[in-house]
Amino acid sequence: MSDMLVSMTGIDKAFPGVRALIDCQFDLRAGEVHALVGENGAGKSTLMKVLTGVYQKDAGHIRVKGQEVHIANTKAAQDMGISIIHQELNLAADLTIAQNIYIGREPRKYFNLLLDEREINEQTQQLFSRLNLPPMNPRTLISELTVAKQQMVEIAKALSFNAEVLIMDEPTAALSDAEINDLFQIIQQLRTNGVGIVYISHRMNELKQITDRITVMRDGGYIDTVDTAAVTIEQIISMMVGREIYQSSKALKLDEDLPNVLEVRNLNRGRVLKDISFDLKKGEILGLAGLVGAGRTEVARAIFGADPIDSGQLSVAGKSISINSPYQAVKQGIGYLSEDRKHYGCMVEMDVKMNIAMASFHKFTNWFGWVNEKKMIQVSNDVVKALKVKTPTIHQEVKYLSGGNQQKVVIGKWLTKDCEILIFDEPTRGIDIGAKSEIYKLLNELAEQGKSIIMISSELPEILRMSHRIAVMCEGRITGILHRDEATQEAIMSLATQRSA
Repeated sequence: MSDMLVSMTGIDKAFPGVRALIDCQFDLRAGEVHALVGENGAGKSTLMKVLTGVYQKDAGHIRVKGQEVHIANTKAAQDMGISIIHQELNLAADLTIAQNIYIGREPRKYFNLLLDEREINEQTQQLFSRLNLPPMNPRTLISELTVAKQQMVEIAKALSFNAEVLIMDEPTAALSDAEINDLFQIIQQLRTNGVGIVYISHRMNELKQITDRITVMRDGGYIDTVDTAAVTIEQIISMMVGREIYQSSKALKLDEDLPNVLEVRNLNRGRVLKDISFDLKKGEILGLAGLVGAGRTEVARAIFGADPIDSGQLSVAGKSISINSPYQAVKQGIGYLSEDRKHYGCMVEMDVKMNIAMASFHKFTNWFGWVNEKKMIQVSNDVVKALKVKTPTIHQEVKYLSGGNQQKVVIGKWLTKDCEILIFDEPTRGIDIGAKSEIYKLLNELAEQGKSIIMISSELPEILRMSHRIAVMCEGRITGILHRDEATQEAIMSLATQRSA
């Protein structure tokens, strides 16, 4: 087709021990938004890294505007009009908007001795005007911008290279609903200007709103390309996972007579936590809901001993305790899965086996400190099998696993420790629908086994689906606790916006 910007066919890519891409294909037309979807580890990012010159394909063909090309590196991709905006924005916080957009190619004056700040600012204003982007002061530091405005700068930077192909990787992951609407308006404008957009997202509801076509990948292979208007979200999910998606039962009930395993009374910490009190029953999943900044993570960190408290009392199994460090929390049978798993949940440079064993190392050592390697391997293999962790071997470094599988490794660490109380902070953030399904199933199985779970989530459907009760926070306070059968999105949002007196 004359409007075809990119065509990829028969793409193969292998890494040591892993075939990442197997006979993959993808194409993009001018002025369309083409979604690329699949579970974590399906090969989406790898395919786009081949297109942007980060990786070299082992086989296949890439055509740009009908001409077969070899994309040797990222500079070559940019020269061909192909740019990518990563999920983790790549901007220098201490530089201005203009300096970030033109970094490395700034206009100069006085025989190229000094940067021409006036010229770079004028060029930036002209760029925003030409792209019909909302105006911003080019002299503003990136550190002073919201995530949504930083993303706008990334878009402007990509298009300053005269990009005709723009790859957006999870562009709405950190945006509010209002900011998402603004982004969609910008995407519509880019589409009008003839820019082709590759849209990678785990948020299924966005596909119907913004995309024209959808390409599905699974296990490194191409599944199908369909017109968005011709398929349902359920059909897309079925193609993505190739198996039945687990849904928790809405009939799940909790025995009110079950004992409390954790009691939190009058927890205070500066202006962050104010008089926090709640109970957690044996076998319960207690959802912790609220808007960003409400104090949910701060509650979890205080219970786990990661942050000091000013006052308050904790009781585990009816016994009053004092927790001043994560070490003491773990000794009391409390495990915490941080929302930032790569920094606080696992050691990404270590292998799966070591990550699973690290919280329970005493189980694998004798009185003399000798490690029982055979036992560690057996336990790790059992955990990997039980949690269905996708890894070539337990000796694989965790950094090479997908986000969902990294999360399973962290869960495996605390299951090996056999904690009775588990705090899950955003357990499904950044993972695909199939991995979410497996996490949901695992959480319910743990609750059925008598484990007690506090689940923090910003996704209200997730909170409503998984929780026996829901504690809602606003401005550092618990503004209400709802039972499962009385909880609705409207009731939660009402409590989440209930200001402190």
